[in-house]
Amino acid sequence: MSETWLCPTVLLCVYGFFSSLRPSEPFLTPFLMGPDKNLTEKEVVNEIYPVWTYSYLALLFPVFLATDYLRYKPVIILQGASFIVTYVMLVKAQGVLAMQFLEFFYGLATATEIAYYSYIYSVVDAAQYQKVTGYCRSITLVGSAVGSLTGQVLVSVGKVRLLYLSVMTLVSMLVAFVAPWFLPMASKSLFFHQRPKCPGKEERGRKRARSSLGSLCQAEQEDLESKVPLNTERYPQANYVLGEQGQARGTGVVEVLRILWLDFLQCYSSQTLLCWSVWWALSTCGYFQVINYAQVLWEKVLPSQDFEIYNGYVETISTLLGAVAAFGVGYIKISWATWGELALCIFSVVIAVAVYLMDTVRNIWVCYVSYVVFRATYMLLITIATFQIAANLSMERYALVFGVNTFIALVLQTLLTVIVVDTSGLGLEIFPQFLIYASYFAVIAVIFLAAGLYKMLGRCRSQQACQADSGEKVSDSAGNGLADGDTEMGNITVDQPCLQDVEGRGKSTDTLGD
Repeated sequence: MSETWLCPTVLLCVYGFFSSLRPSEPFLTPFLMGPDKNLTEKEVVNEIYPVWTYSYLALLFPVFLATDYLRYKPVIILQGASFIVTYVMLVKAQGVLAMQFLEFFYGLATATEIAYYSYIYSVVDAAQYQKVTGYCRSITLVGSAVGSLTGQVLVSVGKVRLLYLSVMTLVSMLVAFVAPWFLPMASKSLFFHQRPKCPGKEERGRKRARSSLGSLCQAEQEDLESKVPLNTERYPQANYVLGEQGQARGTGVVEVLRILWLDFLQCYSSQTLLCWSVWWALSTCGYFQVINYAQVLWEKVLPSQDFEIYNGYVETISTLLGAVAAFGVGYIKISWATWGELALCIFSVVIAVAVYLMDTVRNIWVCYVSYVVFRATYMLLITIATFQIAANLSMERYALVFGVNTFIALVLQTLLTVIVVDTSGLGLEIFPQFLIYASYFAVIAVIFLAAGLYKMLGRCRSQQACQADSGEKVSDSAGNGLADGDTEMGNITVDQPCLQDVEGRGKSTDTLGD
């Protein structure tokens, strides 16, 4: 491991671990509705929690541009500062307005998370992308699991007050805040500060990075149809602009926006990428809603003031199972190009049933088990979607697609929050909300069932047409050979479009995203 990126990787992992180590997280709703804050369910659900959604949406795009322009490190420091402000307010502040400001700062911390995952790509070689990404993502999962488990043990065994869990979380944020100050400043970024490129070296690095990413998901190596080349003929300017701008030290905001728009049109011209991106946006919207309000539902089913709760254990188990499920994707050998839509349909049904059981059975153990199933299934599918989208995209385009998908998810979540949760809309109680969320995932399942059936029908018709055309060519060739008096069968020709279709599925798509 090279020393040039060992130090920033270690510092990022230290920051990621301690910023994810939050013992108070599984008990946030009981804390807000308990004697320390004395807030009502309506205030927490309908007035305080929606602010996070609104602030996250409002800040996401400006933060995306600022992260690249400022070259990551200042934004990581801003995230650490936002976490500190959030938990200082959680410990000290009182009242609905103060908690709404707290949610704003937490939304800022969430929006700036992109800097944590993007920084490493500016200081390591492309061939190491997959490795360091694995380190950075894994350590945050470990930190989250350790934090949840620590909080539960302290509450169940040590009978520690929930206020002290918030203090411990604040201390963890203070420790995390130290690490990013020692990160080296990135000399380049994806859009505003691009270094002059060495085409041969850059291409080899990207190929190695894609090969490394593909090794995580072995099924993709056999899934040639999922490697759909982007429509470079339709939007040739995008590649040209990126190539030319790569020779310059800096790029203006207007030029970067133009590059982003051209890349947006080019990326989403791929039907495969569009399909997985649609599921990503739709499901992430529902996932955020369920995660945000699950503790409120648990509190309604089993009040923490009267009974012992086990939210920390549930969060720990769901995090670890989600990580195992995500890791297991690499050993699933399935043609996602053929069965992707139907798989998304089936797993969306599983998610819908899990959310429905949480809402209707109203037994805390059923709620806990359903939540674990829900979260593990989502993490499994979002990992598959990430591989399907990222395998043949350059890092610039992956950042763009990730940002667009997240932005669309937040737009949908904001609409759902305004209509269902916010007091300016319906302002529903928690049980009707979860019934709507279950129905939402059921609609997603229906959408991808229809898409899967349509795709299979089109594939069958295409195969039948190719077979019929090939049979006619064979018959014509055989007839011509016999008419000429040949003793051997004449040359047999195969319909050229069908042959090209077969050959095209096996071609390399290494140029995708370059």
